[in-house]
Amino acid sequence: MRPGLWVSFAAVLLCAGAAAASAGLHAADLRRGPVPALAERFADVTAEVEITSDPRLARPRINGDPMAPTSLMFDADVTRVAQADGTVLATRTPVLVIVDARSRRGVPRRTGDRSPWLSLLPSTRLRVAARVVPALSDGKDVAAVLRVRGSAAPEVVGAPSGPQRFAGRLREGLRKATDGLDADARALLPGLVVGDTSRVTPELDDSFKATDLTHLLAVSGGNLVIVLVLFTGPPGLAQRVERRGLASRLGVPLRATALLGGALTLAFVVVCRPDPSVLRAAACGGVSMLAIATGRRRSLVPALAAAVLVLVLYDPWLARSYGFLLSVLATGALLTLAPRWSAALRRRWVPPRLAEALAAAAAAQALCAPVVAVLSARVSLVAVPCNLLAEFAVTPATVLGFATLATAPWAMPVAKVLAWWASWPARWIAGIARTGAAQPGGGVDWPDSWTGALLLALVTVAGVVAGRRLLRHPLPSAVAAALLLLFVVQPPPLTRVITGWPPPGWRFAMCDVGQGDAGVLAVGDGSAVVVDAGPDPVLADRCLSTLGVTRIPLVVLTHFHADHVAGLPGVLRGRSVGAIETTGFEEPPEQAEFVRREARARHIPLTRAVAGERRSAGRLDWRVLWPPPDPVPPPDGPNDASVTLLVRSAGLRLLLLGDLEPPAQQALARSPAAEGLDGVDVLKVAHHGSAYQDPELIRRVAPRLALISVGGDNPYGHPAPSTVAALRAGGAMVLRTDEDGDLAVTGEGEGLGVARH
Repeated sequence: MRPGLWVSFAAVLLCAGAAAASAGLHAADLRRGPVPALAERFADVTAEVEITSDPRLARPRINGDPMAPTSLMFDADVTRVAQADGTVLATRTPVLVIVDARSRRGVPRRTGDRSPWLSLLPSTRLRVAARVVPALSDGKDVAAVLRVRGSAAPEVVGAPSGPQRFAGRLREGLRKATDGLDADARALLPGLVVGDTSRVTPELDDSFKATDLTHLLAVSGGNLVIVLVLFTGPPGLAQRVERRGLASRLGVPLRATALLGGALTLAFVVVCRPDPSVLRAAACGGVSMLAIATGRRRSLVPALAAAVLVLVLYDPWLARSYGFLLSVLATGALLTLAPRWSAALRRRWVPPRLAEALAAAAAAQALCAPVVAVLSARVSLVAVPCNLLAEFAVTPATVLGFATLATAPWAMPVAKVLAWWASWPARWIAGIARTGAAQPGGGVDWPDSWTGALLLALVTVAGVVAGRRLLRHPLPSAVAAALLLLFVVQPPPLTRVITGWPPPGWRFAMCDVGQGDAGVLAVGDGSAVVVDAGPDPVLADRCLSTLGVTRIPLVVLTHFHADHVAGLPGVLRGRSVGAIETTGFEEPPEQAEFVRREARARHIPLTRAVAGERRSAGRLDWRVLWPPPDPVPPPDGPNDASVTLLVRSAGLRLLLLGDLEPPAQQALARSPAAEGLDGVDVLKVAHHGSAYQDPELIRRVAPRLALISVGGDNPYGHPAPSTVAALRAGGAMVLRTDEDGDLAVTGEGEGLGVARH
């Protein structure tokens, strides 16, 4: 073996040994001290902890009717533990702290209420009363989880460090400077600049994930590169006399530029927090600054390798971080594949700037897609164009955002002006994400395993090889691009011809939105009345898009449970909406506030439905049967306050019961509003077909077609076999979205039919 190979082999063994030793030391830290033993006993303790990350809100999840309670969490080191018997033990153990984010009265906080826990800064020391429980799974970088009881304000026993206070002042200044902007810019700018995603809504977050734009919210090397290039000039000129950048214009010498660049990199880590992608970018930046200071020729690939090695040796848990892996893969793609692909595109007469942007987006997607598929079980077909279109707005948004960050503590009026300018590219990025996520063919389901990742890698290689050949022939390339575009967009006229969906003359559609409700009553010419929005904005938007709905004269939200209202942003996205009508029973309050906030942000009138109201739109007319204006006694809960509609579409009669349960169903059947309930054509079965139905009402209604909106494998046993049997005994044909997908009712009388999609 040649001497060079021996050296390389020895270096690999040395690195592997160092990594093993570092991993062993870190693993020992997790087992050392009293905390692991206390976790095994689920002990109640009073602990002093030092915060090591920013507090963050766990994303609220839809769990049946309500949203799951929002929790707040942060990483910390336990420094002292006091047990129930008075024993006090000193330690240094990493833990995850979870705090209930409810208000003191037990009601979940509204989005506008900022918990005092969220204002805590890293390095702050707290005293907490908590239960110590084991970590959720093995392989985590925490020894245990501390679940803090109660909702009292945090008890601070030690102030944060000076650098953290300064960083916190900068971050808070950025938040205040963006307070007056519209919702998207207010959410995105702190995320783009410092990685603060606390204002990003679940709906916007889903859009970024669907288009593979989440790297923009996880502050990465791109942000640091922009800052360093502004300061040191372009990398290729950084060591030359004709170097550019702010440092050159100020007359700063080369080595002083490197030192200041290193300090700027360190400040970037403190302000943006040491997340995996930030650490990787900072390490690369530090190596680059060292190369400038020593006058040696830089090579970015070895710099990346050295940065990864140093970081993994320092913190072996980064090797298990998907965020770190994606960051390294994306950077490697930009340094290796992107230049070659860009040159190939320029040889085929693609403009240089466009070739560079297209090659960068495609290369990053090619290397990262297999890992993303493991995480999301989905491959995005819109990631490259969305990243390409967003890239043109990232630099101005980042530069203006950092300018806002720097000026906010000293000159807030100037910062607000800069933030307003930055809001334009930020809104563009949000629009790209939402538009891409809304495309019916924007993604393809994929196996979420490493076998699936390997298969996707092979498909990607085959696609690259085929693409190189296609580029030599303009006509086949244009045909392939057009076919891909049609598959992604799936325009309703074309899909109707190919798939038969939506069927001609459809009257009522029930969207498959999982465990929730979303119904659509056709008005005609792209217009429809929407009844409930389901739990998922993306699914609601996609269903309406495939139906060709662009105008909505009225959205009816039968009640405020999350599985009926959480998808509202998807219904409103890109459509003209006349009004939103709701029940007058505003429970749960946080979800009623969510609806008001969405309506207010889009200047849509909000009205209240009461029994006896009659309305019409196009060929539709309907009557509100429930709830009465002043029900006595008051409803037992939101379900029994559901808006109930009797709809007539030409000769077709439909009864939409919301989630009414037996007490309200019986009261409805006895009320004057129930006139005309006998023998309807279509029944939207109440409460996802649960067992809580009034048999007398089912017999009286005697529907010919019963539709149940329900999620597959739901934990509630919906629909109940007894309900399905009672409907079929009355002569109804029963269809359900978990088995039949989207459903569309057509015709009337003897021509009544239903199509599945």
